[in-house]
Amino acid sequence: MTKLILSTGNIVSGGPSIVRAPGAFRSNLELTSSLRTNFQTAQQESREEAAYNARSGSLADAATGKNGINSHAILSATTSAGHANGHANGGATGDANETVKTNGVHVNGVNGVNGVNGVHGVHGVNGVNGVNSTHGHGSGQRRPPLAAWTQREDTTLYIPRIDYPPAGESAATLTTTADAEGSSITSGGSTGSSSGGLQEEAAQYNTTVKLFFLPGAASVDVTARAQYVDEALALVFRELGVASVNLLILSFPGMSFEGDCEWTADKINATQGDDDAEVATWAASAETLFKAGKVRRLGVAEFGSTKLERFVARVGVPPSVDQINVHNCCNVPPPLAALAKAKGIELLVHTDCTDVLPPGTLRELLGPRGAGVLADEGDAASNTAAPTDALRGDLTPLWVVKYTAVVRDRGVIENKGYFAGALLHDE
Repeated sequence: MTKLILSTGNIVSGGPSIVRAPGAFRSNLELTSSLRTNFQTAQQESREEAAYNARSGSLADAATGKNGINSHAILSATTSAGHANGHANGGATGDANETVKTNGVHVNGVNGVNGVNGVHGVHGVNGVNGVNSTHGHGSGQRRPPLAAWTQREDTTLYIPRIDYPPAGESAATLTTTADAEGSSITSGGSTGSSSGGLQEEAAQYNTTVKLFFLPGAASVDVTARAQYVDEALALVFRELGVASVNLLILSFPGMSFEGDCEWTADKINATQGDDDAEVATWAASAETLFKAGKVRRLGVAEFGSTKLERFVARVGVPPSVDQINVHNCCNVPPPLAALAKAKGIELLVHTDCTDVLPPGTLRELLGPRGAGVLADEGDAASNTAAPTDALRGDLTPLWVVKYTAVVRDRGVIENKGYFAGALLHDE
């Protein structure tokens, strides 16, 4: 069994506009689009890093048989594989037939896109630094090996790899250092997705974390759910470089706030979820974190008046926030508004999806038509496009955590992103 940790990095810092991508499942478009972009960016940076290393001496090492490259194939200036693959990967913007001397080694097809893609066409079997010959879908480029842009720690696989800055170094420090050195690509690795933390002191921000327990987590025990919360919060702490957050909201599985009107939505909501499991999970995770000073305020999501009243009566530390989606029913139900006022609970509105990351969407993101991490389930024809190192097995999304850091005095979101956790039941 392999635990998968997916990350978007800071989605405020840039990237393409969010668009609806092809797929059979409706889900949170911001999350899925951001994950897809981060995977593609990490893979591209991995290709560029391999090319950079090649230009800096990896090809010379390869001539002596290092880095797992067949040196005789590289030394041959007329190698047919290098000619063919260099033309396929680099011919659009460079001369694949041109022989280039790099550190004393003659290589065909190096003049690809800025010397990057053509390098990957040098050897049709091993590639540069062990890059395999599996092609990305529709791009004409080879996918880098899984190990080049992901990271495995015991039974956990991080997609993509997250390179956190050394302790005590802020994002601003790293930026200054990088500018001084004049280079953003190093042989030490540049494909991590960490933003490097917040730019200012933590006290200057309002930080909110919302954890979604997905349907796959509905059947797990309380201990496992508490572990999900701890794991997700630890990732956020490390990503932002903080030791606590202002608000933690838990969104339990099976909950929604939908109906023809606010009264109907409130009535339907009263029958949803599992009161016992929710109270136990709250006590084991949210209250523990609150008492430890890691969270200053607690909140729930999609709790109507009846549901919230029952919940508040049973927990030791009541929520100070109730977040609901009134998109379909337009107004807050009067009973809920009255209860919130009486209990001192702040009502917030959100637009998050109920099922933020369905299994089909996640498999599509990670499959042969996506990042190439997974082979298609039971589809031999599609798997011909999957990399040889693609994983196989049943996939269960368990949780998603969304975090935002807002600069207090300016009201500007500086850092926002997602992590997601899933289990792959290996074949």
